[in-house]
Amino acid sequence: MMKRYISISILFLGVCAIFLSCQSNAQSAQGENNQTPEAIPVTESQNEISSNTALTDAEWPTFHGVDYQNKSQETGLLKSWPEEGPELIWEISGLGEGYASVSIADGMLFTSGSLNDQSFVFAYDLDGNLIWKKPNGSAWDVEVSWAAGYDGSRCTPTYNEGIVYHLSEASRLAAYNAQNGNEIWARNLMNDFDADMPDYGFSESVRVEGEKLFVRPAGRKGVQVCLDKMTGETIWVNNEISGTNAYNSAVLYDFAGYRQLVSCSSDSYYGLDSETGELLWETNFANIYEVNATDPVFVDDYVLMTNGLGGGSELIRLIPNGSQITTETVWETDLMDNYHGGVIYHEGYLYGSGDRSRGWFCLDLLTGEQMWKSSPRMGSITFADGMLYLYDEKGTMSLVEATPEKFEKSGEFEVPDGGEGPNWAHPVVCGGRLYLRHADRLFVYDIQNH
Repeated sequence: MMKRYISISILFLGVCAIFLSCQSNAQSAQGENNQTPEAIPVTESQNEISSNTALTDAEWPTFHGVDYQNKSQETGLLKSWPEEGPELIWEISGLGEGYASVSIADGMLFTSGSLNDQSFVFAYDLDGNLIWKKPNGSAWDVEVSWAAGYDGSRCTPTYNEGIVYHLSEASRLAAYNAQNGNEIWARNLMNDFDADMPDYGFSESVRVEGEKLFVRPAGRKGVQVCLDKMTGETIWVNNEISGTNAYNSAVLYDFAGYRQLVSCSSDSYYGLDSETGELLWETNFANIYEVNATDPVFVDDYVLMTNGLGGGSELIRLIPNGSQITTETVWETDLMDNYHGGVIYHEGYLYGSGDRSRGWFCLDLLTGEQMWKSSPRMGSITFADGMLYLYDEKGTMSLVEATPEKFEKSGEFEVPDGGEGPNWAHPVVCGGRLYLRHADRLFVYDIQNH
């Protein structure tokens, strides 16, 4: 009888220990006094899809992809969608406010959001299960009336060699261990570089190459800066750039013997030597509101500059001139004045949406000639397997072939409502899946051609 009592007691204590351990782990992942984002499986095919090596090997480690051109190299995707759209396989809720997209690497997915006056970075596995959730400073307080209602995170986390980097909308830049979320280092750009808060919050997804991290505080002690990615210490600063902060992310590419960092301020686009920070070229480009928010598009010796609010689009050519680089205008147009949804270059043509010119456009790269224009919509764009993925700010997702011949939809569906605010998060195609964020929720669709 005594032996039976001891056995039952041991079993009871074991069950209690397991329960307490699970409860502790759940609280750790949840974050103090904040609701844990919830993954909701939608179909039974989820486990089958996630076991695909193409899914786990695929990576989109930073905003607009590995080479910053916002083009996936994947093939074997659906060329048309059924009437109801592709299969929704799972979704996440509890991300809070924000317009951040997703980055994907090492079998994990990263994004950010603002909850209860706190900015957070999230890491999930590719089945939508939360791995960790870590704070990154206080959320941004809107200070100007025209930005009211656009609260939340802007910056997509950047993954590089086991570390996740995130710039909060309130200027806190932090590095996290990708596996467990432990913070490695952090800096406050406004304090460290004597910078002002932009009207619409800090919106740059930082770039990391080699041992360097590039970010634009637009401060009096550093407009564009380069930091050591492992320590956060300053490597170089550039104070020659005109204007104040912009809302885009930089691109890096090789030209004229330099690895150039190309970005923009409130009133110009510029190129720097990424090794030294030397200003190689700068050209004026602004609208009346001094808002530049679209990443530059580079093709050989050409750079496309575009902004909304009446700014239009301009193609410039970079001309090497000894140790300097000069610029010349190739064409200017009011068409495809892209606000912040991005522009795709593909096989001689540019694709994107216009703000005041309203609509989805295809323009000839070298002439600026309009090849086609669709219905009056504005939104964000990405590219995969010869197709354009058009996510308009009202929540409609369309599939269109990337051809100058005509605008013809091969599928369209309405994205479920995720909360307040427009659908401004950029779409991502990675591992045979389409990732769409709206406010508090992330939706994941199967777009493989099975």
